[in-house]
Amino acid sequence: MSWFSPSRFVAVLAKEFIQMQRDRVTFAMMIGLPIMQLLLFGYAINADPRHLPTLVEVNDDGPLVRAVLAGMETSGYFDFTGVVHGPEAGEDALRRGASSFVVVIPDDFERDVVRGLHPDILIAADAADPAAIGGAAAALGGIVNGAVSQTLTGPLASVAGSPAPFGVIVHRQYNPEGKTSTNIVPGLLAIILSMTMVMITAVAIVKEYERGTMEMLISTPVKPFEVMLGKILPYVLVGYGQTVVFLAAAFLLFSVPFEGSFLAFFIGFNLFVLGNLALGFLISTVARSQMQAMQLSFFTILPSILLSGFMFPFAGMPGWAQVLGTGVPSTHFIRLVRMVMLKGADSGDVTGQFGALALILVVFSLLAMLRYRQTLD
Repeated sequence: MSWFSPSRFVAVLAKEFIQMQRDRVTFAMMIGLPIMQLLLFGYAINADPRHLPTLVEVNDDGPLVRAVLAGMETSGYFDFTGVVHGPEAGEDALRRGASSFVVVIPDDFERDVVRGLHPDILIAADAADPAAIGGAAAALGGIVNGAVSQTLTGPLASVAGSPAPFGVIVHRQYNPEGKTSTNIVPGLLAIILSMTMVMITAVAIVKEYERGTMEMLISTPVKPFEVMLGKILPYVLVGYGQTVVFLAAAFLLFSVPFEGSFLAFFIGFNLFVLGNLALGFLISTVARSQMQAMQLSFFTILPSILLSGFMFPFAGMPGWAQVLGTGVPSTHFIRLVRMVMLKGADSGDVTGQFGALALILVVFSLLAMLRYRQTLD
């Protein structure tokens, strides 16, 4: 007997290709996952975000002020979206995430510059995500120098000099020390829950199909919605346990604060967990094996990591990537968690995140029930 037979080798090889062709989900993952990674890393990921929404409180308007504001907008980092009146309005905009910066021009700014009193422009920055504002804050020095050289000429040339005749103070709010853990740890809760809730639910239900116990359940008068609810609710308790452990570790190990409303966190948490469990149920109606369920679960987790603002600033993504990211549940839960834990937000501040999570939950649930009915037929 020959130690190697070309005919036997070709037979096994042909068998594997046939098997691969039949397993279309796995084959699609082999092709689709690298393409998704290439597109996301190549086009969607940008660690130096620009065109950040900026509000301005102008208490003095003159050539130098206009030159500073024009320089900020020309730099590409700042997009002025409106005017605020008073510190409370600016603080509210930063807390809700409506603005990344609030520029405050003090009273009698230009007069104090001419008199050599060295006044300061205050820029309040949302530093909950330090990477999102780092490039913009670093560009301020060049913007100031450009405004001085452009405006303080002629009789005012004596005012210009080194150092600049006025200062720019950046007040980094919500994470003044710029600690990465303060930003990453709250967002990590969304990623952990996504990975576990989706995968556990999908694999557990597919396992019942493989064992034949699902057919027994289908033969009973139980309705699809009742099956779905009964299957996912036990894993809500698993999510509770994970969250308690996570929050305890966040406080004790990383000193992450919890400044806002626990009720807002609790509502958002339940909407997010139920949405991910519904997604897991939907995946179970598509997958034919536990391996396929795990593969499809991983395929949904990748956008949660890359498009949600967890690892890379959401504002730095192109428009099409932001549209895709808006449909990812983790995007809204990460915003909610950071707003509540770091910014002291209450339920009124995160109503938009509640609505988005509720809509995603309804869509996933309807799709899962429709798919489940098709499997019954």
